[in-house]
Amino acid sequence: MEISAAGRFEVRITAADVGKRVSVRRLAGSGAVGEKFTDTVGVLTSWDDDGMLTITRRDGETVRIPESALVAGKVVPAAPARRRGPAASYGELARVASRGWRPVESERLGEWELRAAAGFTRRANSVLPLGDPGLPLDAALMAVRRWYGERGLPAYVQTATGAEGTQELLCAELERRGWQREVSAELWTGGLAPVADRAEGAGVLLSRAAGEDWLERYQRKGVSEVALKVLGGGPSVWFATVPGAGGGAPAAIGRLVVDGRWAGFAAVEVDPGLRRRGLATEVMAALARRALAEGASAAWLQVETDNAGARALYGRLGFAAHHAYHHYRAPGADGS
Repeated sequence: MEISAAGRFEVRITAADVGKRVSVRRLAGSGAVGEKFTDTVGVLTSWDDDGMLTITRRDGETVRIPESALVAGKVVPAAPARRRGPAASYGELARVASRGWRPVESERLGEWELRAAAGFTRRANSVLPLGDPGLPLDAALMAVRRWYGERGLPAYVQTATGAEGTQELLCAELERRGWQREVSAELWTGGLAPVADRAEGAGVLLSRAAGEDWLERYQRKGVSEVALKVLGGGPSVWFATVPGAGGGAPAAIGRLVVDGRWAGFAAVEVDPGLRRRGLATEVMAALARRALAEGASAAWLQVETDNAGARALYGRLGFAAHHAYHHYRAPGADGS
């Protein structure tokens, strides 16, 4: 916190700092041992005329703070320095991730991309708003709702928080307009070679297409032709399979997309009865070797915040969170 030469806390932020990353301390109450304080770090997304501040934290959660409760505050660097993993901007990773999970239909709205795939996953059926839509926000959102409505789909906007260049201000504007944040996850990055070195990849079969056996293990049942197009889309796609005993469903599967220096892992799934035997690591090691052979050096993956098992595995493999991403659903839209 900012402390003056006289030893007092100081508030060194104003409404002019909206859009900047700040660190604030506020009075949270008084107790038997004195006053209690709470610290918040995030992007200052609004400071209204009634003296209420809104700060969006790294994970996308918003905190509202009365100006009268502020004890100290200052502007801090736009994003914390990452301690490990390949250097990358949010924009680079967002585009790589989008190319690795392509919709079957897309259309530009200025610098926004409207994506649709008959409802198969929110990622392939949401707007990727990287830049200016070329219209005032309300008009852009009306165009978004109309475009998805014509396809019988709920309107979603995918946003990100927690890194330099992410969209905390857009998140706040969507929330003010009644859009609901339904799903949040994180994009993690790491070095590719350490993944390849963790296991031999023994018994892992690689193919260019998701065969019937691979789909038998895939968590989304009843995969349609549209879904197969999404799964198979991307610059260089590989599917990994560990055959099951007796010709049954595979023991483990995985998917990889190689795109320049990046390799993206997805759909790493293991038979529940065979977990904690290293099969996920074997799958990822085999895929990592394939990506290295194609010239990639860095890796990314997406993981939900409540998937403790996957997060522990990816942490052991050297991955770390780069940013959080969220899907906002239009008010009144059917989110099924």
